Amino acid sequence: MKFNVLSLFPEMFQTLEHSIIGKALDKNLLSLNVVNFRNFAFNTQKHVDDYPFGGGAGMLLKIEPLVLALRSVMDLPAQKPQQRVVLLDPAGVPFTQALAQDLASAQEITFICGHYEGYDERIKNFVTDEISLGDYVLTGGELGAMVMIDAIARLLPDVLGNHESAITDSHATGLLEHPQYTRPREFEGMGVPDVLLSGNHKLIEEWREKESLKKTYLKRPDMFEKLTLTKRQEKLFEEVKKEIEESI
Repeated sequence: MKFNVLSLFPEMFQTLEHSIIGKALDKNLLSLNVVNFRNFAFNTQKHVDDYPFGGGAGMLLKIEPLVLALRSVMDLPAQKPQQRVVLLDPAGVPFTQALAQDLASAQEITFICGHYEGYDERIKNFVTDEISLGDYVLTGGELGAMVMIDAIARLLPDVLGNHESAITDSHATGLLEHPQYTRPREFEGMGVPDVLLSGNHKLIEEWREKESLKKTYLKRPDMFEKLTLTKRQEKLFEEVKKEIEESI
C-alpha cells in the first residue's frame, strides 16, 4: 500500500514513523510520501490561498497548487478502486471502520489536507472520496489523515503481529470488543471472571460473545440497532437481557 499526503505541514507526519506503523514502514509493508503543496504555488511568495469570489470570511486554498501536487504523485484521473484520492472535508461522509476496510483494498491512497476556510470547489473534480473524521472542525486535515492512515494500515497483511487483532477489534464485527484481563489474577480485591481461567475454550468464546453483545447494547445502542443478529446471538442476547434485568 502506498500512501501519499498533500500537506502544508509535512513535518507533522513524522509521528507515523513510530510504533506499529513505523515498523511497517521499516519493513516496506507500506510507504508514505508526504508532499508540501506550497512548492507548487505559482507566485514568488508561494501563496496557496486567496480570497473567495463574491466575498466572505477566510481564505480558500487555490486549485492550481493542489492539482499540480496531485499530478506529481499519481496519474489522473485516479483509477478507483486501485487508486483513491481522499479530500479531508467536514462535509464528507463520516469515517468508519467499514470505510477503513474499503480503503484498505486500494493499492494507493492520496490524502489532501486542507487549511484555512476551505477549498476551491473545483478540486472535488479530482477526488474519489470526500471524508470527514467527525462532526467537529479541526485547524487542518493533517490529524484526520494520520488517523485514517493508522486505521487503514493496521488492516493490511502482516502490519499487526497478530492478524486476529484486527478481526476482533471493536467495530470490526459491528460489536464492541469484549472485556479483557491479564495478570495479576487479583488486584485490590478485583478478580478476573472464572470462565477465563477455566481452560474451556467453548465457554470462553461464548462468554466473550455475550459480553460483546452486552457492552454494545449498553454503551452504543445506536450500533446495536443496526445489527442483524444470528440465531446464536439472539439466544445469547436473551440471556444478556435476563442478566441485566436481574442486576437492576
